[in-house]
Amino acid sequence: MALPTVTFRPHHFLCSLGFQGKGYSDGFTANMARIVVEGLRAPGGDDTLIEVTGATDDICAPCPKRRGQICDAQEKIAALDSRHARALGLFSGTCLTWAEAKRRIVKRVPPGALQNLCSGCQWLDLGLCEQALFDLHTETKNAAP
Repeated sequence: MALPTVTFRPHHFLCSLGFQGKGYSDGFTANMARIVVEGLRAPGGDDTLIEVTGATDDICAPCPKRRGQICDAQEKIAALDSRHARALGLFSGTCLTWAEAKRRIVKRVPPGALQNLCSGCQWLDLGLCEQALFDLHTETKNAAP
């Protein structure tokens, strides 16, 4: 079943795609699992409406690095968000479903693009997001008529 509308900063679209149960703290990981695994990836999750924000979002809520509407690493996070917003054509206030977001990711982010797009992200070297991006492209290609 789809979640109620959730808010995402731009880089969290690809983070959600690659999420595999790792995070900054137990509370952060549990919250992200609730949003991603129990929401977006659950039956009906593709219908979840996501509103883009330029500040902390529903994923950031329990993050130990959160300081009100910003992050301890605000400069790095702002750079990630800027690159992701540009790559995905997202703006604060944009609303789209998770299914629409995945189609946009396939259309605008080719496999291998995360090395530049996600430069500076501590999770990049794990390869989880790049594998998830590759898998999404493969699934989409195989589902095409």
